[in-house]
Amino acid sequence: MSWVDRRTPAVERILDAAGELFAERGVDAVAMGEIAGAAGCSRATLYRYFPDRPALQLAFVQREAVRVGGLVAADAPTTVTEAVLAALRHVRAAPTLAAWFREPDAGRTADLAQGSEVVEALGLTMAPDPEAARWLVRVIVSLLTVPGGDAAEERRLVERFVAPVIALNAP
Repeated sequence: MSWVDRRTPAVERILDAAGELFAERGVDAVAMGEIAGAAGCSRATLYRYFPDRPALQLAFVQREAVRVGGLVAADAPTTVTEAVLAALRHVRAAPTLAAWFREPDAGRTADLAQGSEVVEALGLTMAPDPEAARWLVRVIVSLLTVPGGDAAEERRLVERFVAPVIALNAP
């Protein structure tokens, strides 16, 4: 059962509290008991929804990927370049997401970002097929982890190395 199947006010409150703590202290620096306290629930309630910290972290990343995917789609980008740059902007604008791309948490984020729900939520809003979507998510994670010198450089990189590949391989 995925987190989508269990979305309740309690789950949303737990994930919101976790996000705030991740932003303040880092993803791996936050204990489950701290999340329960910040969410105003017992540890038993927290563990009813999330059996362990990796499950909670995955649920948070999946929820936020769905949200960012929706924001990118709402921007109605007309090119792959615009979609990728919109995803970067939305993630960087949210402190609860930006925390995932700082050291030492970036490696965990890269692993979680390859999950099918994350790719569906974010990548498929920008790419013609699941394989291209998976590759775009990797590109986005890479740029969030190791950003370009400035927005203009990132645009040039995406225009030169990303957009032509997706355009050439579109079904």
